[in-house]
Amino acid sequence: MTNLTTFLTPNKPLKSASLTIIAISSVLMLSACQQKPDYNNLSGETMGTSYHISYQLPKGADEAAIQAAIDKRLQDINDSMSTYQADSTISKLNQLGKDTPIAIDADFSHVLQASRQVYELSGGAFDPTVMPLIETWGFGSTMTVERLQSPPTALEIAQAKALVDFDSVIQKDDSIYKTKDGVGLDFSAVAKGYGVDVIADVLKNTYQIRNYMVEIGGEVATSGVSAQQQPWQIAIDAPIEGSTVSTRQAMAVIRQPINNGASMALATSGNYRNSVVFDGKHYSHTIDPTTGEPIVGGAPSVTVAAETVALADAWATALTAMPYEKALATAKEHDIAALFVILAKGVAADTATDSVDDWQVVETPAMKTLRADKKS
Repeated sequence: MTNLTTFLTPNKPLKSASLTIIAISSVLMLSACQQKPDYNNLSGETMGTSYHISYQLPKGADEAAIQAAIDKRLQDINDSMSTYQADSTISKLNQLGKDTPIAIDADFSHVLQASRQVYELSGGAFDPTVMPLIETWGFGSTMTVERLQSPPTALEIAQAKALVDFDSVIQKDDSIYKTKDGVGLDFSAVAKGYGVDVIADVLKNTYQIRNYMVEIGGEVATSGVSAQQQPWQIAIDAPIEGSTVSTRQAMAVIRQPINNGASMALATSGNYRNSVVFDGKHYSHTIDPTTGEPIVGGAPSVTVAAETVALADAWATALTAMPYEKALATAKEHDIAALFVILAKGVAADTATDSVDDWQVVETPAMKTLRADKKS
């Protein structure tokens, strides 16, 4: 697949409301390893991370045409929502002053509406205008204890929070404008998920492909069966810092429903790859936009299943941006299928090892029906 302009960097905290996007491409691993000849496999780099696509190749299908259609749709998303592309729609919007409308495309509108939905239901924990706070805390690419030793002043935080205002972003028909100068959008917390949805749509609706798996940076859509003619299964890794493809350890497995034509949309977000312990407290790279400060006591890993991967992506971010107990209560309140991986009872963050015994799984009732295994 053609490499596209990078606009989602694995270590940059861009996830709207959750304010953090971390390297999670190794959090989800695919159970279908041995592919049969009639399944086509694509992999490469896009959106600042990796992608993997596996699909059952229809008879007489033009593989090059399928690849080209996927490339075009991903480029469309970049042209619309890449903050690293100066001429993208979102970059132009962010440079405009208040009350100046700009036309938006259907992709932009869809992501804006999904973001608004999660923003409202999460009480502002998901907010695509949160970047001023991230920059104020100095968490743009790495998180260091030095920033916590000399944190922003209350005035600096208040000034940044004044520019975190999703309500000032107004959509009217096919255009958008801001009612406040200095406010900017960043869809990096939802765009990868939307990219997965878009590729799945190309496979399903353009080429009538029913058996596929699409993954971008840990966000996954599946449909039908794998090359082994079994429902797709996604393993959720223990949130162990420094874990790799060869050393990761599965905590739980989520299996796609068995019924004919079933599909699944999953996203995982977490704090464990960008966090520090300072003065006895464990701080994540994620900032709560409602308080303007880094999350303390958040779940290290949150996986969400939803109707679309875009919504799953946004909700995983939102739940990561809340203290764990609040996140669990919010997920239950809204009947969200969420799986949390948290420290086991009696294990402190600064003493956790590389053993799965240091972690436990907590899931909402809506998630339980998707679990392939039943251990908790």
